[in-house]
Parts: sequence; structure tokens; C-alpha cells
Amino acid sequence: MRSTRTPAAPRHGRRTRNFLTVTGLVCALALTATACNGSDEDTAGDKPAAGSSRTAPGKVKIPAGVADKLREHGIDVDDWAAGGWKDWDRDKWLSDAKDFVNPVIEGLWKPERMQSAKEANKTLSTKDAAADQGLSDPEPAPVEATAEKTPYHQNAAPVGKVFFDTPEGPAVCSGTVVKDVNHPGRSNLVWTAGHCVHAGGNGGWYRNIVFVPAYNDLGKSEAQLADASAAEVAPYGNWWVDWASTSNGWIQGGSETGGTGAAYDYSVLHVKPESGAKSLEETTGALDVDFSAPSATEVATMGAWGYPAAPPYNGLKMFKCLDRPGRFSLSTSLPTMYRIGCTMTGGSSGGGWFRVVDGRTKLVSNTSIGPTDNTWLAGPQLGQDAEALYENMSKTYGGR
Repeated sequence: MRSTRTPAAPRHGRRTRNFLTVTGLVCALALTATACNGSDEDTAGDKPAAGSSRTAPGKVKIPAGVADKLREHGIDVDDWAAGGWKDWDRDKWLSDAKDFVNPVIEGLWKPERMQSAKEANKTLSTKDAAADQGLSDPEPAPVEATAEKTPYHQNAAPVGKVFFDTPEGPAVCSGTVVKDVNHPGRSNLVWTAGHCVHAGGNGGWYRNIVFVPAYNDLGKSEAQLADASAAEVAPYGNWWVDWASTSNGWIQGGSETGGTGAAYDYSVLHVKPESGAKSLEETTGALDVDFSAPSATEVATMGAWGYPAAPPYNGLKMFKCLDRPGRFSLSTSLPTMYRIGCTMTGGSSGGGWFRVVDGRTKLVSNTSIGPTDNTWLAGPQLGQDAEALYENMSKTYGGR
């Protein structure tokens, strides 16, 4: 639903809660170990790392394999870095799963450019949203999104924003750091929506994709951010995507309103820091992914986290919604999606949905589509196809 143009939560602690607290459902779905007993004040020795230094815009460091892939498509690496990536001609807009390239352009994503990024809604008309009511549960009542507590690095460090460039300009989504089954404790994997990295059936891969965990850590206003330090805007720095995977269902069937690809609208990203050697999980913590694809009737509550950017929100603060999920069907030929009441708007696309499994918070879906009146969100079930995508990413790229 809301994505940025293809179209946002992370944690400072190392572990999710392993028990249900008595302080309410929000604590049961805590995204960090300190989320329910931390304060809004930072504590000594628990401050986010300073933002990494930046080199002049346009300076590029590209692994040989990536440079070779660019050349295979007739793209000059230096020209690409100097602005050639802005060429969105069909013959230059790489679309196949194997064609993803995302060379690091250090200094490109400055705070002011991040703030200029626009959401890319994946909204349905009232008629489309009524899709297949024979399989869909009644439309849920709207649930007003509530602001996440600050600082985000203590309450939702694994959640962040995914920035990228599209033919229409800079865009933004949400994403979540997830664990890497083959590289325990050292994951560099981020979960988001497929439409946050690929345009679907009528386009290709987006460019200059970056993940910023715990963006705007203190939840400052636009006026306050004008004087904010780099560490306050991006407390853990920028993490460039060096490989992205999304489903064939999204690549082939995704559209401006989600299309038949909405039921497969998920993506796994592998990232690396602009500087530093620690993994993303060592930096922010990470969450497990639940691929059991439980029926909506089996789950009492799901929570969605993200950075809504379309009015009445402005994309600067993290919000969340908690609700009992229902079923949403676009077609009898497509997998049923989850649906919850939620007022988050575009920009929240790709943000993780969580549930408690055996006392542990796990990612179970991500925001994909929603209606034009912003009363609910729908996300894909993560079953065998999603698990295969994740496993392949882990085995092929996880150790890089």
C-alpha cells in the first residue's frame, strides 16, 4: 500500500522480548528488549554511533563484479556515477531478476535529499478494494496509528527507511532488519516490499537503494531537523543495498495499484555500510521471520510499523498500528492477504508486520496495499515462496 514510489524499525538492543509482559499488547510486540521499560531519554554508554564521514558526491567504489555487470549492459561506470543513472529509457532500465545493480555513490543521500523523497502509494479504488468479498472478511474499522517512542534505537532499532530513486525522483519506503539463518548474529538482511525496489510488470529495478535504520532517531520536527546532526538523522549511517531479490510474482504482475503482484509484494535486501565493518544485526539487532503463513483466523493480533509520508504524516516519524487481522482476497486465483485497520499512509509501504510466536516477536508480513481513504493496510502471507527467496539470499549473498 504505501510505499514510496515503489514505494519503513530497528533496535539498539540485541534481542527481542522472550516473554509476554503485563503492560499491554504493545509491550508484547516489543521490537527491542528495552522498548517497554526504556525512557524517552538516551542513557550513557547507549548512544547511537556517529554518522559515517562522507566523500564528495559522485565518488564511487564499485566491486569488480558489479562494474562488470554494468558493462555487460553497455553502461559506463564513471558515466553512471556522474549522473547516468538518471537515464530511465526502457533499454537502460534493467528489469530481470538477474540484472540488479546498485553501485555505491557516497554522499548522494544527504539529509536534505532524504527529506525530499516522496511516497509511492499502492492504493486501490473503492471498487477494487471490494475485490472478492466472497473470500475477504468484512472491512476492518480504522485504527489510528500511534507514534513510536523515541529514541527509536532503544524502542525499534531494526526498523528504518528505504530510500531509492525512480523515474519520478527520490522515493521512500520502510523496512526491517531480519536475522540471517545461515549467518547467525551477523545478518545484513533487510525485509521490505517488492514495490520498494522494482516497478513491477511495466518497469525495472529502482536505483541508489539505501537503508537507514532508526531514521530521525529522536523524532524531530522538520524545523528541528534543519539543525540536526548527521548522527540524529541517520544514527547508524547509510547502508547501501548490494543485492536485492523480489518475487517473480511481483516482477511480472506488479502495477501502480498493486495488481496481481500484490499477493507476492515482498523483497529481501542485502546491505553493506558506507563505512565500518560491523554487520547490520550487530549494529541494530534483528528479528526472525515467520514463514508459517498462518491463517488470519489463527492470529489474535498483528502490529505494523513504518514511516508514513503522505498527509497527514510527513515521513519524519515512526508510527505503528495493532489490530486483529482479517482476510483480504484480490482474486480466487491468488493467495489470500492479511488486512488490518490502520491509518498509516504512503511511505509505510514495506514496513514490517509482527506477531508474537512462543513469546518472541517475529516478522510475519509487510505493508503492500491500501485504499485511497487510508483506513486499512493489506500485506502478503509469507509462505514457501517467500522462504525460498529468503533462503537463496542468505546462502548466496549473506556471507558477503
